[in-house]
Amino acid sequence: MSTLVNELKEKWEALKAENPHLRIRNAAEQLGVSEAELLLTNVGEEVTVLKPEFANILTEVEKLGKVMALTRNDECVHERKGTYLNGDFSSPHAQLFVGEDIDLRIFMNHWKFAFAVVEGDRKSLQFFGKDGLALHKIYLTKDSNVEAFDPIVAQFKAENQSETFEFEAAAPKAPEKADSEIDAEGFKKAWTELKDTHDFFMMTRKFGVSRTQALRLAPEGYAKKMETSKVVNVLEDASEKNLPIMIFVGNRGIIQIHTGEVKKTMWHQQWFNVMDPDFNLHLDVTKIAEAWIVKKPTEDGEVTAIEVFNKEGDFIVQFFGKRKPGIPELQEWKDLVADLEK
Repeated sequence: MSTLVNELKEKWEALKAENPHLRIRNAAEQLGVSEAELLLTNVGEEVTVLKPEFANILTEVEKLGKVMALTRNDECVHERKGTYLNGDFSSPHAQLFVGEDIDLRIFMNHWKFAFAVVEGDRKSLQFFGKDGLALHKIYLTKDSNVEAFDPIVAQFKAENQSETFEFEAAAPKAPEKADSEIDAEGFKKAWTELKDTHDFFMMTRKFGVSRTQALRLAPEGYAKKMETSKVVNVLEDASEKNLPIMIFVGNRGIIQIHTGEVKKTMWHQQWFNVMDPDFNLHLDVTKIAEAWIVKKPTEDGEVTAIEVFNKEGDFIVQFFGKRKPGIPELQEWKDLVADLEK
C-alpha cells in the first residue's frame, strides 16, 4: 500500500473512531477526497475492484433476488427494495430497469468504477463516476440470495486490484444563458405543443435553457413557484390519503423511481423521511432552494409534477401522481397539488 493511501486509511480510521456512525460520503467530504478513494484504502480486505462491465454486472444482479437499490444526491437519498428485472441496455442514451419495484433510468456514459464491498455481514455492489462520486449502490437484504454474491464478484473481479486509480473532475455545467438570448416565444409554443413528458428534456436542450430557467420562461399557467416548506406536505398528504405517487431521485449517472403509496413519514433533525418496509426516502429540507408546480401537456391529458431544486439549480427530487402511458393523471393528485397552491 502506498504511503498516501496508508495515510488516508489512518485518517479515515481515526474519523470512524471519533464518530462510529459517520457515513462514508460524509467522511470523504471531511477528508477532502472522493468516496471511491476511501473505498480503495480497503482493497484486498473489505473491497474488491470489479471490471467496468456495468451492463453485465447489473444483468447478473437478478440472481441476488430481493435487494435494496440506493441512489442519492447531496440532498436526498432514495432506497427501494426489490428484484432487478427487465434490464434493457439497447439504447446508447439511457439504459433501463422497468420493474414494479426496481425502476431505473441509467446514464452509463457517466459510470467509471465498480466495487464489491463486504462490511461484516453487509454486502454490496457499488458504482462510481470518473471523479469518484457514488452513483448507485445495491445492498443485499435479509431476503436476498446471499449465495449468488461471491460468484458474481469472482466473475467480474478485475485483474488490477491496486489501490491507485486515476480520478478526474466531472465536466462543469455550462453557464446559463441570459434570458434575452433565448427564443422565449418559440420555447413557450414548443411547451404547449408537447405530446409526451419525456420530450421535455430534449426541448430544453433545443432552446438552450437550464431547467430552472425553463420554469421561469414557461408559458402562462404551466409553471408556478411554491413555498419550499410545502414540499413535505406532498408526502404527508399522500400518506394521509393513501394516494399512490411517483418519486424520482437521481444524480448525473442514474434516476431511481418509486411508484406506490407512502405510509410512515417522520422528521429527524433537518431530514424529512419516509420509513416504509420496502421504500425509504431521506430529504434534507435545509438544502431546498426552489420548488415548482409544473404542468406539461401530453396525449393523455395534462401531467403535473412537483420539481424541487438546490441552490445550483440541480434536481433534488420530483413528485408525480402514479400514472402510466394511456392513463390520465389521477384526480386525487390534481386535488393535492391544488391544495399546495392555496
